[in-house]
Order: sequence, then structure tokens, then C-alpha cells
Amino acid sequence: MSVQGAASAASYAGARKAFQEAYARVSANVAETPSDDSESLKNYPLYPYLVAARIQQALNGDAATVAQADKRAGDFVAVYGQQPVARGLRRAWLESLARRSQWGLFLEAYRDAGASDAARCQSFVARIELGKIEGLAGDVAKQWLIPRSLPECERPFAWLKENGALTPALIEQRIHLALDNGNAAFARQVIPQLPADRAAPLSQWAALLESPERSIDALIASPDTPVDAAVLLAGWTRLARTDRAASKERYEKFIRARGLNHESASPYALALALALAWDRDPAALDYFALVAAPDLDDGAREWWARAALWARDWKLASQTIAAMSETNRQTARWRYWAARGAEQLHDPHQAQRIYETLLTDDNYYSAMAAAHLNRAVAPHPQSLPVNSELLAVIERTPALERARELFLSGMRPEAAVEWQLGYESLSQDARAQTIRLAIGWGWYDQAVAVATAQHVFNDYVLLYPRPFDAEVNAAAHLAQLTPEIVYGVVRQESLYRIDAVSNAGARGLMQLQPGTARSTARFWKRPQPALADLFDPYINTALGAARLRMLLDQFDGQIPIALAGYNAGPNAVMRWLPPEPLDADIWIENIPYNETRGYVQRILWHSLLFTWLRTAGAAQPADSWLAPIRPLHRTDPGNRVARTGE
Repeated sequence: MSVQGAASAASYAGARKAFQEAYARVSANVAETPSDDSESLKNYPLYPYLVAARIQQALNGDAATVAQADKRAGDFVAVYGQQPVARGLRRAWLESLARRSQWGLFLEAYRDAGASDAARCQSFVARIELGKIEGLAGDVAKQWLIPRSLPECERPFAWLKENGALTPALIEQRIHLALDNGNAAFARQVIPQLPADRAAPLSQWAALLESPERSIDALIASPDTPVDAAVLLAGWTRLARTDRAASKERYEKFIRARGLNHESASPYALALALALAWDRDPAALDYFALVAAPDLDDGAREWWARAALWARDWKLASQTIAAMSETNRQTARWRYWAARGAEQLHDPHQAQRIYETLLTDDNYYSAMAAAHLNRAVAPHPQSLPVNSELLAVIERTPALERARELFLSGMRPEAAVEWQLGYESLSQDARAQTIRLAIGWGWYDQAVAVATAQHVFNDYVLLYPRPFDAEVNAAAHLAQLTPEIVYGVVRQESLYRIDAVSNAGARGLMQLQPGTARSTARFWKRPQPALADLFDPYINTALGAARLRMLLDQFDGQIPIALAGYNAGPNAVMRWLPPEPLDADIWIENIPYNETRGYVQRILWHSLLFTWLRTAGAAQPADSWLAPIRPLHRTDPGNRVARTGE
């Protein structure tokens, strides 16, 4: 944040506090009189958000209050149009109008751009009620084509059917969409709307998805039963993914029963090969060998190469990499594995040449290449130039000023919308400078998102801040970890966002599930955390580091396995362990979850970078990354570290 920006933020401190207090009262449904607002509050950039919140509050009042709120809402959206401050109010107002069947006012306020599916359906109801049905059949037909239930549209859909516009072709399209998305249960709800002859193949498709083993067995037993090739492959793929053993047992019988030749059997072999490769089953290689070349895209070849690496078949791995597209072969991942293959196939000069090309990159694979060359890792920092004049202009952009105030007021969703509005209005050079703007506010996740969009990756001082040193250092000391590995997890899990909540309910800086946090606290004899406690950086980092230490102890101190367990859970990782010592890079490359594989690789790289920054740019060894992954000899979690309070 520039000096001017800091001064601007400071000048709003009083008004910001008044805004937050007033907004909190509205949220608590405490009635207020706008005439009591101070002039500084009325002149505050976020004052319209308070006005909108008050109108929205009034929409839940008695009849007289609601009638006045309708007028106020109409005036407000007329002034602010599609600006972010009006969007939430417009949405709430439309919901209120729909509940009250105020369809005329609804259509006046409705805007299709950005409308939710529910609001769009309600607009159809309004048009039906008001007799404004020109072009309605086409609009409802478009909405019909959604692969899930949409209760708000039941009346428009019924209207479509009553008017003879809900054709069997449209019904089939929706069922196809549902089945393509794996939503067989919803497809079953719609299928009865078709004549029996048209419903039968779709019911067959749903059965293949719902009960693939039973359905495949029936098709093996009745080889003359007709079935669409795409539907058959969908059912076989579902079986391969849900029961590898059953698929292997049935493959030959299935191919013979359906009369498939090498080319037509190829997609089925590929589906099984991929499923077995995800399980690190050696039989994957047998099925990959049955796949015809046209069916092998880069994604398939990647898993074939991984299966070959797991089997230590370096010749096959190298051949598979060589068959990838030029674009894929030139990624750091597959250049690294090409070098490893050359090394194992006794071509050290080729291996060294490729490793050398990787050293100019900054990522997990470049660090691994350096380790194979017995060199320390020297990152290549590139600072984003500071344009103070441009930064000062950007900070005065109204939308970005509102974004800052919303962020500082804890209103992140609204801040993100205002940010995007301001960001899109800027030149390319100015957009890059907003990275510094967000960092200055402490909005680190936004800064990294913009940096990624602007391809600014190597300004490590800017993009690897340490805003929680006291908390992280205390947590690292508690769990006997390096602060850098804890910061690596923080950066990867939440991008420093204290209030982060995942779709699965994980919370805080180190994204702890409440149950995991409680069990970790119990094991370490620490106070049981409430949900709100997980947003406290001290508590979250302490429990997150403690959890990571428990995983390290459980997995014999092997960092890659512990990190994978932190992301995917220890039960999944137990299934992934090799039966005998295996090169760490091969084990990591064969982690079946793309998210977890990238997670482990990124945290290793993050922790190296944090250490490099702490040591003022000293080249960092990565030879420890080469330590083999070993099978477990001990399964008692946490038997190495004396716990606080014991």
C-alpha cells in the first residue's frame, strides 16, 4: 500500500467503525433511523451498502413497511443499476416479490444477465401470470435442459408440456444430460415421461450406472441384447472405477460376449488400465498394451508412464513419454522423467543435458533435477517493478477503494466483486500493480490469484510473505517441525486466509476439519476447540502443526507421505504405500489423486522457498527429497514426541 493509500485507509477509520457497527445492527435485525447517521458515515464509500442492507431488512417487515421497502428498493436499483452494491438487494427484492406474487413489479426489477436459475424460473412464472408469453416456450425449453432437479421451474415446465412444446426430443436431451453427468437418480425421475420404446434404452443406461456389475453380468449372459456403444462403455467404466477386481475377472468374458475386436475393445481396455494404474496394480500394464494408439491421448499416456515407473520398467516409461504430444513432453514433469529414464537406461550425458534444462525452472521438478545433479537449488527471483505513480492512481479507483474498505470490514464476498469490477477497468500494466495493492492490505489470496493471472510467479519476496511468524513459530516449536514446512502448508491450504472454509467444512489457516481438530487437541492434551477457535491463527496453526507431526510419526517421519495424509487422509495413504522401498519421486508421481500429488509437490517447493528467503538467498539442498519411500514398520501415531502436559 502506498503512503497515499495508507493515509486514505486511515482517514476512513472512524467512518469504517461506524459503518461496521451500523451494519452489524442491521444484521441483528435491530431497527435504525437513517437520520441518525453522521455526515462522515453518509460520505463513506460503503454507505450505499448500509442503505441496501436496511432496505433488505425492511422487506421482512409488516405490510406497510414492505410496501415502503418496495419503493425504496426500486429507487435504489434505478440509481445503482448493475453495480455490485445493488446485486444483493435486487436478488433479495426479487425473492420477496416472488413470495408475495407481485409479478408486475418482479418483471420490472428482473434482469436476466447474472440471474440465478431460481430467479429465471420465477420470471417465467411472472410472464405466465401476466400473459406475456411471446417467446416464452423457447426460453423455458432452454432452462429445461439442466441435468438436475429445479423445483422453482416446475410450473413453467408444466406450462411447456400443456402447450405441446415439451417434446420427447427435449425430454431425451435432459435425460442424456443427467446421465452424462452421472445423475442416474434424477434421470429415473424424468424417464417415465417418455414412451416405453424410447425410455427403455435410457433405463438401461441408468441401470448400467447404478448397478454396473449386475448389468454387465446380464449383458455377458445375454450377448444379443442390444445396447448403445457409448452407454455400454459408460457402464463398463463405472464398473472399472468402482470394482477393479470384478472388472479384471469379467474382461475376457465381456469382450467375447459382446463380440468386440481389437479396435472396438480398446476403449474398454483403457478404462480398466486407468483404474488399475490409479491403484498401482501391475496388471495395468497388460491392459494398456491392449489399447489402440488412437485411443491414447496425453492423459492416458501419462498414466501408462506412471504405471511403467511404478514397475521400474524404464524402457517402457521412456517410450510412453516419447509418444506424448510435443506440448506435453516439454512440460517440466515429463522432461524430468525423460531425464530419469535416460539415467536408468545408461545414457548419463542425455540425462544431464535434460536435467540442466530444468534448472532454469522454479518448481518441484527443477529441485529434483538439481538433487540428481548433486547441486543445491538456487531459485530465480524476478521482482515486479514498483510503479508508485500508477499505484497511487489505482488506489483512487472507486471500485478498488470500495474493495479495500469491504475487505477491511470483513465483507470478503462483496470485496471480491468490487475488486473484479475495478480490476477489469485497468490497463494491463495497472493490473499487475494491483498485486502490490492486495499484499499491502493483507489480502494475500487475492494477490496470488492476480499474480497467477498476470504470470507473475517469481517475485518471492512479494508472494511468500510471513504474516503469522509468532503463531507459526510457536506451532513449529510445539510440534518439533521447521516453521518453513508449517508455512508451506498454510500457504497451500488457505493462502493465509484466517477465515477460510472449504466445501467440506475445513477451517482456518491450515484447513482443519472440526473433528480432526478435536481429536488432535485430545491427543495433545490441549483444550477442545470450538468452531470459532479454528479461525484463531494461534489455535489453528498449533493444531495443524500437531496434526502434521502425528502423521509424520505414524509414517516413520516420511514427509511426502505425511503431507499426502494431511490432504487425503491417512487411510487413503495407507493404501498407496509401496510393498518395498521405492524412489520418492516415483511414489509421489503415482499418487492417484491429482490434487494430492500437486499438493505434496507444491508444499515441498514452498518450504524450500521459505527457507531460501529466511537464509537471505542461500542455495538450498534438496537431496533429502531423494530418500526412498519405505513400507511402515510402526503404526502407533505420535510415539516419538513427548506431548505438552504429559
